[in-house]
Amino acid sequence: MSTLKGIVSILLLIITTLGWGIPLIALTLVKLITPGRRLRRLVLRGLNAVALNWIGTNLWWMRHWLKPRLDIRLPEGLSRNQWWLVLSNHRSWTDIFMLFFALHRRIPMPHFFVKRQLIWVPIVGLAFWAMEFPMLRRLSREQRERHPKLARRDREATERMCRHARERPIAIYNFVEGTRFTPAKHRAQGSPYRHLLSPRAGGIAQVIKLLGDRLSGIIDVTLSYENPSPSFWDFLCGREGAVTLEARRLPVPDWMLEGDYHDDPDYKERFHSWLNALWQEKDAALDSH
Repeated sequence: MSTLKGIVSILLLIITTLGWGIPLIALTLVKLITPGRRLRRLVLRGLNAVALNWIGTNLWWMRHWLKPRLDIRLPEGLSRNQWWLVLSNHRSWTDIFMLFFALHRRIPMPHFFVKRQLIWVPIVGLAFWAMEFPMLRRLSREQRERHPKLARRDREATERMCRHARERPIAIYNFVEGTRFTPAKHRAQGSPYRHLLSPRAGGIAQVIKLLGDRLSGIIDVTLSYENPSPSFWDFLCGREGAVTLEARRLPVPDWMLEGDYHDDPDYKERFHSWLNALWQEKDAALDSH
């Protein structure tokens, strides 16, 4: 029965994606031929509305069909008219919809750092490109050292997003570990945390440098699954265990606005210390679950 439920869930996800994909493709074509950034901003508003309705439609049927057991704890003072940086640990593709359940229409349209390969996913990849999500290569440290031009292109993609983000409130979501947690990745990485992979600081440091004066705060999200090995398929089958989502609002420290992560070693070390301390607190919170 649960497998059948999963198949129906996939069909519902495909139907909603195809349905909202029609106005998405139409607006993308309009954007391609629209001259001037000011007019393209109007088209981008339409694209954002399509994306928000796609999210809302999926949350509606998931809430009634899958009935996820989700315990949400949010801070006060969230607004759709402000800029936010959302940081979260990463366990499963399910995380994305858990964040949507908690934050949809409470803060602005979400923008993710996404892997460049996702550009080839039908409709979804087009949406990422049309809505100006930064498409990154997710290079390892060794790859960045061997191919500095590729690393520079990733930074340029983030710069474009942040430059455009100053035009309207957005929420930038970042799974700071860079990939989903698995025991194998945890062992291979030699992570110092029990429940987390080591965080990557470069992306969020760049966002704060370029957009820090706009940010109303950092939303630090900790996701905890009752199931030790959560999967998106189990979620679609309605057999995922209870999920706890705890979010807290953090201020952007003044010192973060005054340095350069890539050119100032002292600033870089201080940023890493701040992020590692945040991850230690998150690891301790996951211990309590």
